[in-house]
Amino acid sequence: MSAPRGQFSSNFGFLMAAAGSAVGLGNIWGFPTNVASNGGAAFVVVYLLMAFMLAYPVLMAELTIGRHARRNMVQALRGIATGPATRAVGTAAGLGGIVVASLILSFYAIVAGWMVAHLADPFAQLVGASETAQWLTGDSAARNFTFTAIFSGLTMLIIASGVEKGIERWSTLLMPALIILLLILIAYVLAQPGALMGLEAYLIPDFGKLSPQLLLSAMGQAFFSLSLGVGTMLIYGSYLSRQESLPRLGALVTLIDVGIAFTAGLLILPAMYVAQEAGTQIFAETGELIAGPGLILQVLPALFDTMGTSGLFVAIAFFALMVIASLTSSISMLEVPVAFCIESLGLKRKPATLLMGAIIFGISSLIIFNFETLFGLVVSVSTEYGQPLLGVVLCVFAGWIWRKDQLLEELKKGHEDIEQTLFWKLWPWYVRIACPVLILAAFVQSIL
Repeated sequence: MSAPRGQFSSNFGFLMAAAGSAVGLGNIWGFPTNVASNGGAAFVVVYLLMAFMLAYPVLMAELTIGRHARRNMVQALRGIATGPATRAVGTAAGLGGIVVASLILSFYAIVAGWMVAHLADPFAQLVGASETAQWLTGDSAARNFTFTAIFSGLTMLIIASGVEKGIERWSTLLMPALIILLLILIAYVLAQPGALMGLEAYLIPDFGKLSPQLLLSAMGQAFFSLSLGVGTMLIYGSYLSRQESLPRLGALVTLIDVGIAFTAGLLILPAMYVAQEAGTQIFAETGELIAGPGLILQVLPALFDTMGTSGLFVAIAFFALMVIASLTSSISMLEVPVAFCIESLGLKRKPATLLMGAIIFGISSLIIFNFETLFGLVVSVSTEYGQPLLGVVLCVFAGWIWRKDQLLEELKKGHEDIEQTLFWKLWPWYVRIACPVLILAAFVQSIL
């Protein structure tokens, strides 16, 4: 027998968990990185459009299917299928979502491990352990393996505790802490010399930078930051009460995610120019802004070093923010394969967590020891291709395969008058036609 399903105990608990899933390194590391390397504010504008035109409709498809089925992604899609062919597609898509979620978590845990190591670095400096501090900030396979293991263990501990006592409890603690730390750091950075130049680069768009690759990057960022296409929001939807209004909750999650991503940009981009003012190189030899891991792990620590002792405490606050953001997202990703093991394989939660956590850590280890070959490949395949394409499948299931009367009946739970709303007049058509077409068009443009 499988373990009984959990459920979020409150609206606030779900919002914090879903927003925590959405608000992670994708917002605080990935979003500013993409802004820096894709035309500054031009990327911000396209990202905002993608978030509301593509990501929100797909988010609603996931939440609605999840709450209706109250099962993992494989069983949920099979449950609304109408025949052998659609059940086979649903099974393949569900398993694909589990694979993609696991791949994302495998590289995500590595990056999060970097953040844990950099969080430990100021403490090593404060006690005078200079050799340890150098090891913590050095790029070695041993360092990466150690801190990926630590972060993976933290994620597994939370998931093993269940929905209410694990996911919900920790999300409601960590998310407010994340927001407070983010606002404190923004206030500090904006008061420093050079911050206004960063604000200009962030807020004034250069639409000459628009390109098919920018569109694909913005779409991938929107799907990645909202944890779409891999079943995380479907699983969280399955833990929702029938009394909640799904369109309202989906809109709130999207707004919180976009808001925090935009707010994170108010920290990272000005901080880069503050670092430049302090003598740190932020432009590559080609004239482009330094992006990728160097954005966080080279530029900002160099800025903290210019602040003397106070810089150590700013570094602690910043990397604590990054670790919190990492954890709130990683727990949602691990829940996808764990829910499948519990409900489809009949495992109890703790063994399921240990099994899937160990498998994903094994993939992380493979990436660590073949970093140059595998890291970028796994990131690209899972976030730029896997997530959007699985999003198309979810749109097809919600818009074409699931009976419209059943869809309406599910949405009426918690929102009785939804049939008279603009949402119901637009969303079913939009998720049926516009979303798949726009997503696929972005792929065609990127290929051409």
